[in-house]
Amino acid sequence: MAKTKSEMIETGTPAPYFRLPDADGKYFDFEQISGDIGTLVLFICNHCPFVVHVIEQLTAFSHEMMKRGVGVVAISANDIEKYPDDAPDKMKAFAEKYGFNFPYLYDESQETAKAYRAACTPDIYLFDEKSKLYYRGRFDGATPGNDVPVTGEDLRNAAEMLLAGKPVPEHQVASIGCNIKWKAGNEPDYFG
Repeated sequence: MAKTKSEMIETGTPAPYFRLPDADGKYFDFEQISGDIGTLVLFICNHCPFVVHVIEQLTAFSHEMMKRGVGVVAISANDIEKYPDDAPDKMKAFAEKYGFNFPYLYDESQETAKAYRAACTPDIYLFDEKSKLYYRGRFDGATPGNDVPVTGEDLRNAAEMLLAGKPVPEHQVASIGCNIKWKAGNEPDYFG
């Protein structure tokens, strides 16, 4: 289980546009999923132990945020030839298992992941009502085996600040997880 940190792109960065399909082939774009208050973009996958460790609480948090005017989308960009557990049919089963009420989209070309400079799963981006990056980083300090409770504290604090109209939180900690499984020859140039 390789540990990779998120890239921590600049806050204020505009949300890159995307149009991606879910497991049934229905397409969604950023405008469709964006909320009146903000938008939460989650790069996840089915098999990553870091995702599995937090997914129940991350899903519950996402449902709560949707009720409060924040749009939510999950995106998987992994190479499914090498990682068939992340294929769209398995994505559909994963979404059903954890009760997603938000789209779970497949980035087959990996271009959306590159546009967001996504590096790991989970990689979390919270945008404000103007689709400017407000928070990027971890859900909380819990990782498999570290005995830290899964609370969503980091993302929750940022979301509460966004909902209260406060400035971008200064202290933001990189997410850590499995690296996105890039297709051979498709690795982004933003690492290193």
